[in-house]
Amino acid sequence: MICACSCATKAGVIYGSFGRVDQALGPDQRLGVAMNAGMFHEDRAPVGLYVENGAQEMRVITTDGPGNFGLLPNGVLCLRDGAAEIIESRAYAQDPPACRHATQSGPMLVIDGALHPRFIPDGTSRNIRNGVGVDATGRRLYLVISDAPVNFHQFARFFRDHLGVPNALYFDGRVSRLYAPGHGRADIGLPIGPIIGTVIDANGDAGVDAAPSGG
Repeated sequence: MICACSCATKAGVIYGSFGRVDQALGPDQRLGVAMNAGMFHEDRAPVGLYVENGAQEMRVITTDGPGNFGLLPNGVLCLRDGAAEIIESRAYAQDPPACRHATQSGPMLVIDGALHPRFIPDGTSRNIRNGVGVDATGRRLYLVISDAPVNFHQFARFFRDHLGVPNALYFDGRVSRLYAPGHGRADIGLPIGPIIGTVIDANGDAGVDAAPSGG
């Protein structure tokens, strides 16, 4: 089953919450697992690259800048039919692959098996954080949210040392949310931007693919 991203309805209305994404699905579908999938502006539009159903809605940003997004290297989560990949943003810009869905965020947490060079073990910036990792085969994607405030080094080490993924990407902190009703989680709060999740059969059987949603 493939994950997907979504921001807005066909009419351009921002979803903003897991509940609205769930309500927009077909009568035989429901949202399985989901989380916020990248940083967004005040209008909840994606900060960086955003591709939905093959259509690019926001360009890739390769320059450094303020905040976590601009802490290079940052990266792109690219979803294809049956596979996923996390690509460093400048590498993506040089040779853009054909992504069915894509969302850009930053910083990269793990880059080819190494932690981001700016992370330090005793970093004092701690938040609830969420992110994504993809295994070496591209067939398994991990959506991760911390249970307690952690720094970047701690969060990145979970992906590298516990999950063993070669590449991982930070989504956000403080606004981090998870929708996993099977585990008793359906986080709520202020409207968010891009959302990534799975779509499952309304009877509980996985098998319908999903994609990033613009919020």
